Amino acid sequence: MRKKTVATVLASTLVVMGILTGCGAKSENTGNASDKVTTISVWGMGEEAKSIPKIAELFVAENPNIKVDVQTLPWDTAHDKLLTAVASKKGPDVVQMGTTWIPEFANAKALMDLTPYLDEYPGLKQENFYPGSVETGTFEDSYVGVPWYIDTRVLYYRTDLLKEVGYDQAPKTWDEMLDASKKLAARGEGKYGFALDVKEQSLAFMLARQNGSTLFDADGKPLFNQPPFVDTVKYMQQFFTDKSAPMDLGIDAVQGFRGDGITPMFISGPWMVNLIQEQAPELEGKWATAVLPTGKENNFSSLGGANMSVFQFTKNQEASLKFVEFMAKPEIQLKWMELTKSLPSSQEAWKDPVLQDDANYKVFGEQLATAVPMPSTKTFEETAQSFLSSFEKVYRTPGIDIQKEMDTFNKKAESIIKK
Repeated sequence: MRKKTVATVLASTLVVMGILTGCGAKSENTGNASDKVTTISVWGMGEEAKSIPKIAELFVAENPNIKVDVQTLPWDTAHDKLLTAVASKKGPDVVQMGTTWIPEFANAKALMDLTPYLDEYPGLKQENFYPGSVETGTFEDSYVGVPWYIDTRVLYYRTDLLKEVGYDQAPKTWDEMLDASKKLAARGEGKYGFALDVKEQSLAFMLARQNGSTLFDADGKPLFNQPPFVDTVKYMQQFFTDKSAPMDLGIDAVQGFRGDGITPMFISGPWMVNLIQEQAPELEGKWATAVLPTGKENNFSSLGGANMSVFQFTKNQEASLKFVEFMAKPEIQLKWMELTKSLPSSQEAWKDPVLQDDANYKVFGEQLATAVPMPSTKTFEETAQSFLSSFEKVYRTPGIDIQKEMDTFNKKAESIIKK
């Protein structure tokens, strides 16, 4: 089923009006003006959002006249609920936004432009954060999402198993990555070298940039059937052709990583550091992280994470801006990292010894220097989802004409952009 967009939901506003009559913020007045209490509604997404109430307690301690009502939404339903909120103009005061969602909702004028409020709330200023992270919260000339936490992708690898096949350190180039994967897969039946995540929608675009693709030309036309992108898809397919990447293995990254290492290498984000430490403590000293191998041009990684936005239709603007500014404080972002293992977007926070002294986090800091967000266009997420279907056909069909398949995908991308 095709994913709904802001435009399609707005077209059916009459159907959804009134659904969220209970949402939004309210004010309570106990009599004296100084006793007025404002309650703001905050929508957070995913498992990590369950920790927001703990941070909200610290905010309320500093702002006793503001209460924070946190609602945690699963990622798989959050998008549609936000669409309904936009259509009805009844929703949260503050909302966590996935970085790839910003263009769609900013284009629908659902997110407040924070630019006029930066002098009054200096903690929101763009210079406080990594430039790439600021880019994810900017749409056209509007600054609509304050960087909250960020992530980028690095290589996880079993140091002991790589050493057994002649690699004393992580592969540094695409060619070395293929070579190491083949040697690891040659260990025997049921062994592989690299777990290539075919459901990660940003992976191919990230690798294509490493191979010199700009993804789109100056006029916004897709370049997915041009050599840099096509050659990237061929490179990705090679792992399946060589049987050095598993297909439909049915185990998660930690399971494949531990023991004798069914899949001793994979690309992922910072949350995996904690998962490996908790779920596979026996691997201590046997694994590490490294910056991504370099392709033809560079080793650019993708930059993701989440931003904090103020809903355009809030009736509690001042309290909402205060909360977003509080969440942007370096010390609060470090507290958030302590709770969720999410990396801070604040450049000041990265000076903390916790991040400077940990070998794995230092790798993420190094990779952030070459991390680039996915294109800030309202149709990119739909385009990326379409690619996953095309790539599934590629890796499941030996001998397929990849150029022809990418010609077809490029036409699909063009039609998506024209919507």
